[in-house]
Amino acid sequence: MGPRGARSPRAPPAPARGPGLLLLLGLRLGAACPAACQCPELAGAVAVHCSARGLREIPGGIPADAVLLKLDGNEISRVPNGAFQHLPQLRELDLSRNAIEAVGPSAFSGLAGGLRLLDLSHNRIRRIPKDALGKLSAQVRLAHNPLHCECALQEALWELKLDPDSVDDIACHSAAQEAFVGKPLIQVLDSGVSFCSAHRKTTDVAMLVTMFGWFAMVVTYVVYYVRHNQEDARRHLEYLKSLPSAPAAKDARGPAP
Repeated sequence: MGPRGARSPRAPPAPARGPGLLLLLGLRLGAACPAACQCPELAGAVAVHCSARGLREIPGGIPADAVLLKLDGNEISRVPNGAFQHLPQLRELDLSRNAIEAVGPSAFSGLAGGLRLLDLSHNRIRRIPKDALGKLSAQVRLAHNPLHCECALQEALWELKLDPDSVDDIACHSAAQEAFVGKPLIQVLDSGVSFCSAHRKTTDVAMLVTMFGWFAMVVTYVVYYVRHNQEDARRHLEYLKSLPSAPAAKDARGPAP
């Protein structure tokens, strides 16, 4: 036993709980938000606001449970493949008023089932890969883009649900046929025009020209082959004619002894 009256060393105090722990959790939640953005949480849903932040590319570190992502009013020029594949709960994606020119064929992979609105208006998009938007169930805004009206665009639009409030503002900035430049795309398509039929006609003409070229090559080869063989046959015939006949050769040798 130790000396009477001696006190045993006291155990270290337990870590404080309550407000301190909540503050730590709050810091961890805040750290998941991109530096240039704000990520308010309302009713358990995370919204990511990155509007007009001077961004040149889609930022990393977007919370995986985000349901709203606003990237409008920036300087983003391209949407690479798989840019949002880690955001399965995203419901609304705003990429309007940027400088987007290129959209990867798998740019929106992972968003097919849940996305409800995709805003690509007021950009610099000329062409849309058919597979980039084809699997989306969301309404898509494409107004005020310098679209090139051709068969590929028409095929892409067949797979889309265009936003009815902005569909009249989608116009042909350029077109495979000059007559459609500057006209609303939906108006052109509703009139019965098909860019794909003109494309097929062009393809058919190209195939016809190619087939004619091959046919001409075959005919040329056959003619050359026949003429070459005729010349060889003529020379061979002339050679045979030049040979002395058998009786004449025998007379030249004289009678046998």
